[in-house]
Amino acid sequence: MKLYSYFRSSAAYRVRIALNLKGLPYEYAAVHLLRDGGEQLMPEYRRVCPDGIVPTLIDGDQVLQQSLAIIEYLEEMYPHPPLLPATPGDRAYVRGIALQIACEIHPINNLRVLKYLKHELGVTNEAKDAWYKHWIDNGFGVLESRLAADSRTGKFVFGDTPTMADLALVPQVFNALRFDIDMQAYPTIQRIYDEAARHDAFVRAAPGQQPDAE
Repeated sequence: MKLYSYFRSSAAYRVRIALNLKGLPYEYAAVHLLRDGGEQLMPEYRRVCPDGIVPTLIDGDQVLQQSLAIIEYLEEMYPHPPLLPATPGDRAYVRGIALQIACEIHPINNLRVLKYLKHELGVTNEAKDAWYKHWIDNGFGVLESRLAADSRTGKFVFGDTPTMADLALVPQVFNALRFDIDMQAYPTIQRIYDEAARHDAFVRAAPGQQPDAE
């Protein structure tokens, strides 16, 4: 397998965790999202991924984009250890948490949006950071209440082993901490993040452990 990745990309981070949890070796191909205007926009990478985003996973003749779709593919092709629970209701719950993060929280705070706010709309760094904090607090507030109230929450989002939901949550918390978000209001989320920080698959997937880390 070959994974096109950027060390700080939340979406690529999710896939790295999944590959590590499943014990799947892969080649790391760095795509710098800032250098020279963004290597993801260069013709060489556009031939791999016309959308110009990371991650892209190549597995044999399969060229796959979108992190959650890639994780679902890995789950179907390499089902052990599982990243989804056994029953349809629980699988829907875990997918729902992952999608809440990937679709409701992450998109309005990702690099493309923050760059547009600053460079095209001319907002100040302070206003950009306030934007980021507002939407993280909005999303994490809902998520914290949901996780704190659900009996299925254990050491991780669902029970005591990682699932797809944790693969989405951990990179989002990492980004929140980078932007100095106060996590005291989100003790359940912080506790899950701390648990993941002790798990080898998450440790090896962390941005600082990647070959392109800066």
